[in-house]
Amino acid sequence: MMTSDTSDLENSPNNITPLREDKDDISFKVMPHNYEAEMALIGAILTNNRAYERVQEFLLPEHFADPAHAKVYESCARLIDRGQLADPVTLKNYFTNEEALEQVGGQSYIAELANSVITIQNSQDLGREIYDCFLRRELIEIGEILTNNAFDHDLDIPATQQIEVAESHLFELAEKGASESGFQEFKTAITSAIDLAAAAYRKDTDLVGTPSGFTDIDRLLGGFHRSDLIIIAGRPSMGKTALATNIAYNAASSVNRSLDTEGNEIEEREVVAFFSLEMSAEQLATRIISEQAHVRSDAIRRGDVSEEEYNRVFVVSQALHKLKLFIDDTPALTVSQIRTRARRLKRQNGLSMIIVDYLQLVAPPSNSRNENRVQEVSVITRSLKALAKELNVPVIALSQLSRAVEQREEKRPQLSDLRESGSIEQDSDVVMFLYREEYYLDRESRDQREHETDEKFSRRLERLEKSRNKAEVIVGKQRHGPIGTAHLRFNGDFTQFSDLALDDRIPEDRH
Repeated sequence: MMTSDTSDLENSPNNITPLREDKDDISFKVMPHNYEAEMALIGAILTNNRAYERVQEFLLPEHFADPAHAKVYESCARLIDRGQLADPVTLKNYFTNEEALEQVGGQSYIAELANSVITIQNSQDLGREIYDCFLRRELIEIGEILTNNAFDHDLDIPATQQIEVAESHLFELAEKGASESGFQEFKTAITSAIDLAAAAYRKDTDLVGTPSGFTDIDRLLGGFHRSDLIIIAGRPSMGKTALATNIAYNAASSVNRSLDTEGNEIEEREVVAFFSLEMSAEQLATRIISEQAHVRSDAIRRGDVSEEEYNRVFVVSQALHKLKLFIDDTPALTVSQIRTRARRLKRQNGLSMIIVDYLQLVAPPSNSRNENRVQEVSVITRSLKALAKELNVPVIALSQLSRAVEQREEKRPQLSDLRESGSIEQDSDVVMFLYREEYYLDRESRDQREHETDEKFSRRLERLEKSRNKAEVIVGKQRHGPIGTAHLRFNGDFTQFSDLALDDRIPEDRH
């Protein structure tokens, strides 16, 4: 927590700080404070310790402008937390050698504070006033730091990074003092659960969360739920990025319907943030256009398209303009930077979902450079889960699988195949594996042709034909529901996934 440096303030009379100094004019401004409110609150606490319960969740000793008041408040808090009585008599031993308190009157000053009480009923309002003054002092300090940093032309810290740091400081300041929910009666939790169920019941679909756009996946998960961390894992060439862009497009294309205070229906498009640490924004955009226009992405990049294909690309690109899909392709972002940018997007445009492609490319925090990769990934996954809870949106993170999959005869992935798997499996709410048997059978058919009998090779080709253009999304973990397998069709030409008809499903048992 950022704390104000009060050493200079204590040395200036009446807590006055110079704002500007010119040759002919000196202007001063008093740092925000309310000593009367501080005295009244401490007096209320000394008179009735229950007044402390009304402010303890958001008011800390460092929020007081007067250091002596901060000491008294901190001592009261210690006594009350120990189950003891905090009054002028019990506080006497705490301040026998307290210089800051002796300067303002010592024990007699504590008695004066106890007499400053007006009523304990307004103790929370007094605490909010003290806290508001603290925030204003912090804002002034942040402004001074930003000004000084902007004047110092440090090549290692560009202006854009200073802006991100400023936003981070301001958001942290806004988060300070927010009361935690604490205990609530079980009937309150029941009411919230029933309200959620009622909202789901009134919907046209069975989805509660943000839709993926795929029937089987949404049936298994009920959509992507708020505050959940979802991992989509797979080996290279399985189509993880393609599935992520499909989900991003489907989610951004969906409409969120809600009721305003007057009961009128409001339609809003879902807002999706896509952090692409591997591909550029133009490459992702080309992929999405290819998926929707059914024109090969490499042909689009080369301009090798027919007039009819170009018209399809143009129509699709116009439709995509309406989507609230935001792409950030800055490489090697840290979770802190992802958090800052997601907060900004939510504040300006709203936010329904975050997608990170992919987990192993997220840069570790600067203070964990000496840790091994497992520890770094643990910090990253915990931070992504915290981000999902903080912004109350689902966070989808793509992840690579270890090479152990390639060494087994059964190539279907499992939880132990997650690279740096311990923390990923533990912190995630949902783990989904993307698996295409066609990829492995096609490669084995080429590699093993000379070493297999015609009969065995024929069986392999038969299995290959059955698995052609098919994919499985294996839900290996779901904290709030069942595990299972969703079947999809995969079109490699356009890197597009779609629902698979029931009669085209791959049998579960092939061996």
